[in-house]
Amino acid sequence: MDKPESLEEFYKRKFSWLPENIRNDIGHFNIFDLEAYSQGKQSTIPYRRRDFYKVMLVKGHGTVYYADQVVDVKKQALAFSNPLIPYKWEHHEALKGQYCIFNQHFMHNFGNISQYEIFQPSGNHIFELTDEQVLEVETMFAKLEKDFNSDYKYKYDSIRSQILELIHYGMKQQPNILTDKQPFNASHRISAMFTELLERQFPIEDSHPQLEIRSASDFAEHLNVHVNHLNRAVKETTGKTTTQVIAERVIQEAKVLLKHSKWNVGEIAFALGFTEVPHFNNFFKKHVGTSPLKFREG
Repeated sequence: MDKPESLEEFYKRKFSWLPENIRNDIGHFNIFDLEAYSQGKQSTIPYRRRDFYKVMLVKGHGTVYYADQVVDVKKQALAFSNPLIPYKWEHHEALKGQYCIFNQHFMHNFGNISQYEIFQPSGNHIFELTDEQVLEVETMFAKLEKDFNSDYKYKYDSIRSQILELIHYGMKQQPNILTDKQPFNASHRISAMFTELLERQFPIEDSHPQLEIRSASDFAEHLNVHVNHLNRAVKETTGKTTTQVIAERVIQEAKVLLKHSKWNVGEIAFALGFTEVPHFNNFFKKHVGTSPLKFREG
């Protein structure tokens, strides 16, 4: 797959200029109006990963493709994207709205924000908004823009807090399927470490060409726990076996590679840790119900 689009490439593609502060000690942040470049025409944001985060308020009909998901935005939405997940927007009408971009370094004092569900591959990233909710989000973006254009000495601290406010606003739009009342016990810690280790291997691309950890026993060895202990922890916290969780993530990545990479099936099979193409074909058909080639052509 293509390498992630850098901040520099983003600015050159969209605006043909680079801001002076694109790389500095505090990280990078900027805010834009959507209508400044849509001009009422159907447009497409190309399918690829970026090396920065993006929070967008979009008003207008569009279709969003991220990972192997397709979301139809009928009227207006709040959307989140992160460096791990490739996505593409197709705009079917003139758009209005705003978006901000920032890198992990800009938010480093707030920890790793990719741990929030809205930035996880399995989480919801796009939230259709009511007219009332749009007004609330517009107020948040207006405050962001006002601070960004001000001479306030601590404006970036204020902006960071407002980004977190947008993140929490998005997450509150859906019920939390996990119970927050359970103690964060040893099983939760092991399961969280397992998930982090699993996600660290994705997405597969030219600079990261092959899965190195595939089986439950491999993960247990890297986490320094007994495989039975790992299996119990994952089952307790997710309701699925370790093998199921790994398989689902491999299938998700396989779908992305089949649809959006130029690799042939053999190259994809090898990248996903299969030594024989027939093994990959059988694995894919078992979980998806069709062969990799038919899925790619469909």
